[in-house]
Amino acid sequence: MRKTKPEFSLSVQYAASPAGVPTRTQFRMWAGAALEGDAAVTIRIVGEEEGRSLNRDYRGKDYATNVLTFVYEQMPLCQGDLVLCAPVVGHEAHEQGKSVEAHYAHLIIHGMLHLQGYDHEDEAEAHAMEAVETHIMRRLGYTDPYAIEEVEQQHG
Repeated sequence: MRKTKPEFSLSVQYAASPAGVPTRTQFRMWAGAALEGDAAVTIRIVGEEEGRSLNRDYRGKDYATNVLTFVYEQMPLCQGDLVLCAPVVGHEAHEQGKSVEAHYAHLIIHGMLHLQGYDHEDEAEAHAMEAVETHIMRRLGYTDPYAIEEVEQQHG
């Protein structure tokens, strides 16, 4: 008998909890929407200090970034961590004219796709990944996460 829905284990850690940080239920919905197979994922919400430290230690970049994806295994079970820096996510949402909720949704979907092997190292990969992200976001009732950035680029 064939499974219809992937098995999904999710742990959410709140190392930082500023206003506007989504609930575990929201994280589960967004991550599940991007899930293509069985997975065990931890989402950790951090402050700027921890976000900067992780980005420096693992990517050699001395600043806090919005989301870091740590892939431990992709097959047969996708396993990994998504680390989101709450202050950066909030700041970016404000700068981009998006709701904090919509930005978190997009970053969770983006990170989940990375966990499953998607990447954006070249233009073709980036377009393919963005198309999948946009499709999932629209299916969840959100607008195209790249539409605002495209408008900014045209006028910036």
